[in-house]
Amino acid sequence: MITRTVSKNPRTTRGDLVNDLQRAGTKVTKATISNTLRRQGLKSCSARRVPLLKPVHVQARLKFPREHLDDPEEDWENVIWSDETKIELFGKNSTRRVWRRKNAELHPKNTIPTVKHGGGNIMLWGCFSAKGPGRLIRVKERMNGAMYREILSDDLLPSERALKMKRGWVFQHDNDPKHTARATKEWLRKKHFKVLEWPSQSPDLNPIENLWRELKVRVAQRQPQNITALEEICVEEWAKIPATEWPSCKDDCKSTAQNAQ
Repeated sequence: MITRTVSKNPRTTRGDLVNDLQRAGTKVTKATISNTLRRQGLKSCSARRVPLLKPVHVQARLKFPREHLDDPEEDWENVIWSDETKIELFGKNSTRRVWRRKNAELHPKNTIPTVKHGGGNIMLWGCFSAKGPGRLIRVKERMNGAMYREILSDDLLPSERALKMKRGWVFQHDNDPKHTARATKEWLRKKHFKVLEWPSQSPDLNPIENLWRELKVRVAQRQPQNITALEEICVEEWAKIPATEWPSCKDDCKSTAQNAQ
């Protein structure tokens, strides 16, 4: 009964199970429930927050692996991945725990759909390739198309040179309106950028998400007390992420297309 219940609804709590079993005439402890589920390969984990996908997004995600699944490794090594993220001064994002098996964190039952929103935080833009990190900067104002193009000029191009990307390198960014604006597309065309076509609502496909997660853990451990310190610590910790992390990101680059399925 316990395994069947959490398989149907992974958000069932141990307290729920205790009460259900008690109503059925069986008295068990929360520890017994945990041990029983662990023996079945299930453990309590925080539910992943993922974008809410519409049918059109699902179709775009299926198109992506069909086009790139057989791309050679060296193609993924020649991609610069980019993204923006927010980091809060004090971690306020609530979590929900779910019972799941290993490698099932992205199953719809085990995730919490989210939409983008604002809040008290600092915004960062960063990029990286399989060779290592590019620049990380704070976006101090609400970003518009003109500001984004300035970032591409002032920070992406120097990152490309520092990373010594090969001729024909590919740039990845998502489908945010300022990224896909006509003026931005024209700027990229004039600079002869090759842009990776990206499925909407698919941040989980971007391997930079693993670096954002690593950065946020490191920043939280240092407990910055104000926004200025938060920005400084973010830049410091980005630069300090050990070289051992970058090979794993290299692997993430290769598996991106596979994860879209």
